[in-house]
Amino acid sequence: MENKKGINLFFAMIAFVLGLTLFRHLDTETWQFKDPVMDILYFIVLMISIYLIIKDYREKSKK
Repeated sequence: MENKKGINLFFAMIAFVLGLTLFRHLDTETWQFKDPVMDILYFIVLMISIYLIIKDYREKSKK
């Protein structure tokens, strides 16, 4: 059976939702976030989910 290259949809959905949330919270006139503490947490989780997507994709492509 062939190994299929693909991304983990769970982490992709998390990254998509967090990206949209960060975009909505950004005030483009002042370039500040509405709730800085929560937006920092959102950004950290967004970076972790993107890292896990890339890591999982690389592991699947090596097999």
